[in-house]
Formats: sequence, C-alpha cells, structure tokens
Amino acid sequence: MDRSHGNEGLHVVMLPWLAMGHLTPFLHLSKRLAQKGFRVSFISTPKNINFISKNSSSSLPSLIQFISIPLPNLPNNTQLPRNAESSMDIQNSKQPLLKDAFDLLQDPIAAFLREAKPEWIIYDFTASWIPTIAAQIGASSAYFAVFSAATLAFIGPPNVLLNGGIRPRPEDYTVSPSWVNFESNIAYRLHEVKKFFQREKSDSVDGRRFAGSISGSDFIAVRTSPELESEWIKLLPELYGKPVVPVGFIFPTAGGEGDEDHDEKLGVAIKEWLDQQAIDSVLYVALGTEATLTQEELTELAHGLEKSGLPLLWALRDPPESTRKVSEMLPEGFEEKLGSRGFVYIGWVPQVSILGHPSIRGFLTHCGWNSVIEGLGFGRVLVLLPIINDQGLVARLVEGRKLGVEIQRNESDGSLTRDSVAEMVRLAMVEREGEALRENARRMKRVIRDESNGSCFQTFIGYLEENKKFHC
Repeated sequence: MDRSHGNEGLHVVMLPWLAMGHLTPFLHLSKRLAQKGFRVSFISTPKNINFISKNSSSSLPSLIQFISIPLPNLPNNTQLPRNAESSMDIQNSKQPLLKDAFDLLQDPIAAFLREAKPEWIIYDFTASWIPTIAAQIGASSAYFAVFSAATLAFIGPPNVLLNGGIRPRPEDYTVSPSWVNFESNIAYRLHEVKKFFQREKSDSVDGRRFAGSISGSDFIAVRTSPELESEWIKLLPELYGKPVVPVGFIFPTAGGEGDEDHDEKLGVAIKEWLDQQAIDSVLYVALGTEATLTQEELTELAHGLEKSGLPLLWALRDPPESTRKVSEMLPEGFEEKLGSRGFVYIGWVPQVSILGHPSIRGFLTHCGWNSVIEGLGFGRVLVLLPIINDQGLVARLVEGRKLGVEIQRNESDGSLTRDSVAEMVRLAMVEREGEALRENARRMKRVIRDESNGSCFQTFIGYLEENKKFHC
C-alpha cells in the first residue's frame, strides 16, 4: 500500500533497551518525530512505560502510542529479581540475565509488527534480531545509537566486535585503535578495562549484539552533532560501510527552562533548598541509575565534597538488591557537617529540572551520555567521575574538548581520594584556572539547545521519508 508524500500517516516503531539511559533518548526522539507528524508506537514493558509516562511532560504528543508487552520469565531462573524490568532494578552483574529476558520479547514484538506494518522500526543495540523481522514484513530498520560517536568508533566495526581476539589484552584498550586515523585521547584507563575483562563472556555477547544491529540496519542514527564530534562522525561510515546520520542532541523539551511543569517536577523539598542558594553557585552530584560506588569510593567522594567547601545537592539511590541503605554507607555525621550548604536526597530526582535551576553552576556526573548532554545543555561545567561501561570514553571526550575536568583515580586499581575530589571540584567550580572550562560549558548551551541540531534532525527526517519501503 503506497503512502502519500510527507510525514502524514508514516508509522515508526521505537524499541529501546530496558535502561533509563536508553528509554529516555528514545522517548525524546519519539516526541520530536510526533511533532513532525509521524505516528509513533513506543514499545517497552509495563513498569517502564508507567515510569516514563508518569515522569514525562503532561503534554505528550497524541501521535505517540505506548505498546506495553510484559517481560517473560526466564525458564528455571532464580537470579533475576521478581518485577525487575530495567537495569536500575538489578545489580550490574545481572545485566546479561535481563538481556536474555529481553530476547524472549522477540515473538510478541514480531506479532505486533506483523499486525501494525510500520514503515520504520528504530531499535536499540540489544534487539539485533529486529532487521530479520523487518525484512519479513517489508519494513525498513534503523539502529539508533544512544552512545557518542567516539565511543562507537572506539569499540570498532562489526568484524572487530565479532572478533575479540583483535584486542586480547587489557592494555590494548588503553591506546587509540589502529582504525582511528587521527590523533585522539579516546581510550580506557587500565582500571576501567579490568572491569570489562572480568565480564568477558557478557562483553562478547554484547559485541555480537552491536555487530548484528549495525550490520542488519538500513542506516545508523547517532545522538550527536558534528559541532562536538565532527571527525568521529566522518569515521563511522568508513567503519560500517553504510550511512551514519547524526540526529543532533535531541535535548529534552520537558522539564527545565520554559517548561510550565518545571516547578511541579522539581519537588517541593529540592526546590525550596535550591531557591535559598545563590545563583550560579551549587554543585549538583548524580551518578545515574546503573553505576554503584563501592563503600570506599562513596566514603572518599563524600569527604571530598565536604572538603571542597562548596554548596551541593547530591542525589543518591539505594543500591539495587541490597539490604543496606545508601544513607548507612555515608560517613557518620556527613549531612550534619554539610549543614545548610548541602542537601542529600535519596531517591529518583527530576535531573533536567534540577540542572535548569539558576542556582546550579556545575555537575559532578558519572559521564553517561544522556547526563553529559543534559548538563551541557544548561551550560553547566562538568566534573567527571566515570564508573562503568562507556563512561570513561565519554569522560576523555569531554575533557579533551575542555568542557570539564576528570577526578583522577589510581591507574591500576581505580581508587580515588578525597583530596583529588576536592581539588577537581574546586578547579571546575571556583578556581581562576577553571574559568576557561566554565566559559566553554556556557557556550555549549547554545550548541546543544540550538534546534539546528535542527539541521541534523531534518536530515534524519529526510532519510526516513526518502528511504521508506512500501507494503503490498
């Protein structure tokens, strides 16, 4: 059945991985597509859909339909916690089990796609089986990478992802790979790589997922812009042998400046405290929904934040599957020592709304790509504390662009000290030597928020329109 020209009636199905760092950008992209007239079906599990619906703007476009499909139980599994539907519900070591459960969604998702007959399926790296289903129903498919272009280039093309033997030693990941044909500081620290090699089996499976997702897609969409990653974006099509389209940063339109729900989303207690602080003075500290610090790391970070002497808002969450609360892990008397200059909040917080508050100056982040985009989208200087996955690569990218400063760790074991925390926090926030970082971050606000990121997104829209397949 032929479609009329333009976006009207064009149906796109979105299928993100079960992690907030993936669900959120897929939702932002869905909103932008709906605003351009696309019909969007957003597929996830009931708990995730309920969470993102509850915590999104009240004005979700009517063209977005949420498709809720229950997560099947793994046969004979006793390790995946009951009601675990996203990565923030489990310990990081159990991610492979969640991915195994996600794979069991293949049949019900295929049934929905056969009935819905979308023109496009936009999927995440975990759903490497989507291109096969798309071909069967005559739909086009695009892998939407929610990673930086530098990260994608560093991990390599499909043939490398399928052959871990090309980099058999941890030290091989601490240098720029041979296929990067320009000078680069993007590489892992030795202590970061050691974590990967402890999860070698899981990483090899993820490599196959990435390779399948890249190889099977009609094109790859990447959440980035040439204004930040020009050379990396140019490299990716050479590595992949197919089109790579940056979609821009897809900065969230809800929560923050200009959002009518801003105050309501901020929460009474957080807003009252932030309102009492001086403009452009507060360090916001948040380490995402997956990264978990060890007791030693948490202790040193807390002492370092106290030692910095700066006002701070620290958002913490209890470790998943732990009987010990994070409040019990903080140094004794920590909150009392902070007094009125500090506010520790335990639980989920509306990060975009917090970053948009005028009292915030800097952001101590785990370097998730979402968080980096959100922080720079408000012009906040970044203090970088990467913990897991691609976060070390993102930290090198940000520091190399002089938009933030990384807290130094012991190169071998990854330990950090309160002195290094306090020193880097003060450098980024108040020291004269950090003014260039702060100015660069302020300039990035225009780059991130500029809807010419618009020009990237318009190119992406054009690609969807011009390369769609028609159903018979």
